[in-house]
Amino acid sequence: MSVRIVHTENAPAAIGPYSQAVVAGNFLFTAGQIALDPATGQIVQGDVSAQTERVMSNLAAVLENAGASWSDVVKTTVYLQDMADFPRVNEVYGRVMGEARPARSTVQVAGLPRGVLVEIDVIAIVR
Repeated sequence: MSVRIVHTENAPAAIGPYSQAVVAGNFLFTAGQIALDPATGQIVQGDVSAQTERVMSNLAAVLENAGASWSDVVKTTVYLQDMADFPRVNEVYGRVMGEARPARSTVQVAGLPRGVLVEIDVIAIVR
């Protein structure tokens, strides 16, 4: 099975010893994306909705670079600092996903990188 590293300038660069995403066979596995603006390297200002918008934009850029789209996503994991934010995250998530309905897990965690409120990763099929 071939493994291909995915990198795009339209999403934040990896800030450690990992890749934005990896294609293994026909599957794309993304790293968790947080609300980093790829142009500035800074966390976007605003609430969990604003952060989720940036996370989804970052993931869309990685998907596009790998030759996939939201309709190719089969699984997502959403990490929240506070489960009370779920309704606002879910609103942005649902709007961005459109008709795509991948399997999803959502968990509350003790902390996220750089103090962000939300992190999301995806698994998708690439053709």
